[in-house]
Amino acid sequence: MSYTLLITVLAVLCYFGAAGLLWRRLSRGTGKQLPSKLPPIILGFIGAGLHAGILYGNIFTLAGINFGFFHALSLIFWLIVLLLLVTAVSKPVENLGIAILPLAGGAILLEYFIPSVHFLQADERHLEIHIFLSVIAFSMLNIAAVQAILLAIQDQHLHAKRPGGFIRLLPPLQTMETLLFQMIGLGFILQTLSLLTGFLYLDDLFAQHLAHKTVLSIVAWLVFAILLWGRWRFGWRGKTAIRWTLWGFISLALAYLGSKLVLEILLGN
Repeated sequence: MSYTLLITVLAVLCYFGAAGLLWRRLSRGTGKQLPSKLPPIILGFIGAGLHAGILYGNIFTLAGINFGFFHALSLIFWLIVLLLLVTAVSKPVENLGIAILPLAGGAILLEYFIPSVHFLQADERHLEIHIFLSVIAFSMLNIAAVQAILLAIQDQHLHAKRPGGFIRLLPPLQTMETLLFQMIGLGFILQTLSLLTGFLYLDDLFAQHLAHKTVLSIVAWLVFAILLWGRWRFGWRGKTAIRWTLWGFISLALAYLGSKLVLEILLGN
């Protein structure tokens, strides 16, 4: 077994193992007597460290910076995992890892088995700040989208007066909503910086190969701006907040990953 394959297998096993421990913790815990969340978080951090080594070797090559589609997808999931684990140390968001960690493991496998190549040209290096901010913003808002889905499930169960299973073990609905808007607020700030650096460093954001990405990114920014204003002005919450969060994330996903998938994988550009 090659060194790269060994690290890949270990990283994937750590992610799936951490998700399994979180699921076991959630299914066995009752009331306030939940098992410690420390073991799955530690295992998740080990997986994230191995994942970082894989990314470094695949993206920073002797030929230049390779930002191919599957490398970018893997980087996004690594950042999502890292943000989730760091946040989970002090806030009750660790259960999101049950969904996110296996997806991150899948992204590592795709990166290994389907190599993708898209080297940044010398005149594109100044875009690294813009790309970095875009990826972090998308990662944070991705976590917010998962949180919104979990909040929707929790809200549905509570309104149906069926708060059984793992729903009973989640934080109170108000706490979940507060965490959601904290994530959206931080993601919105990062996305704003991403758009500003894009306008600053790119000669024409509305060029043919960038127009759809720019428009969708602005649409997503407007959606999140309206959502945050509605929360501040009218106290939006519940289904309204969930719908706006998911629509904003879908627009952002189409902008970042949809355009990259079409250009690099489908069109081979």
